[in-house]
Amino acid sequence: MIPDINKKPYKEHLKSSVDLQTSYAAYRAGFVSLALERNRRATPFVDEARKLKAAAAKAKAPAELLQMKDIRSALLTAAGVSDKASGHLEESDKTEAIAGLIGKFLEPAGADFIEELVFRFLLTRGDTLGGSMRNVGGALAQRKLTRSIISCLNLAGTKYWWTDKKKTTWTPGESSVDDADVEIGLSGLAWKNGNGHRTLIYNLTVPAVRNNIDMCLFDFQHDYYGVDAVKNPKLYLALGELKGGIDPAGADEHWKTARTALERIHKGFAGYTPATFFIGAAIEKKMAGEIWDLLDDGTITNAANLTNEDQVSSISSWLCQL
Repeated sequence: MIPDINKKPYKEHLKSSVDLQTSYAAYRAGFVSLALERNRRATPFVDEARKLKAAAAKAKAPAELLQMKDIRSALLTAAGVSDKASGHLEESDKTEAIAGLIGKFLEPAGADFIEELVFRFLLTRGDTLGGSMRNVGGALAQRKLTRSIISCLNLAGTKYWWTDKKKTTWTPGESSVDDADVEIGLSGLAWKNGNGHRTLIYNLTVPAVRNNIDMCLFDFQHDYYGVDAVKNPKLYLALGELKGGIDPAGADEHWKTARTALERIHKGFAGYTPATFFIGAAIEKKMAGEIWDLLDDGTITNAANLTNEDQVSSISSWLCQL
């Protein structure tokens, strides 16, 4: 079934561009959520640092650290060698890196060499954490939207299936406590409504666009999902961009990226009429106006602010019913 873009589904939850704008309270709540997530992810690193300090305290001089095999990996981290880089180094290279750490930084620190070691360990771990946090907004956004879609399906008594990147099979969902946290790591959802079988895939490289698209809804049963199905433009019901970054300073950049993706979709699917949509957490006034204009002239079919529960619920219901 081809979506009817003339129905203007966005009017179910939007009255004007003002409704799309992210409020101060939503920004504040978003920053708090990110701070809590950062602290949660940092906890293992802090615990490792404490254990490193206790183990290194057995050394009376920095040079003795070279002989301590049980903290060799941590010494490499303190030397600035990431876990990924470590896998490409020979043992002699690793020893050289640790020796460099000891000679250039730990020995000059004198009696405080253990504190210096822990500091440099956390410095590298902090870079690792920063890298993962750059993607956390998108991950949290996907989880939130997925949970909303699952809730819509559960409320309607609609059976669903789910899969993740680590699986090659689809697992039946349960509308009970058994589906708690299923959205973490999920890469696909599937269900059947009155129009047919529906399969939603996240972060898919779409052949017709030659780029990654955040969300793709297909007109087929999940068992049919594969390379051939993805190549068929007739099977795409809707394609959308999901931007979970909450920093208003990066809102315009996220929108430019999403708008470019949406433009590529229209070009790549010329002659076909899949619905297109945008969901964002940080939406500023000018950006909201641009999105509203695109909605009003039918360039995109639907849009919602991720920080507004009613809007998320509405667009989730729309996706479930397509």
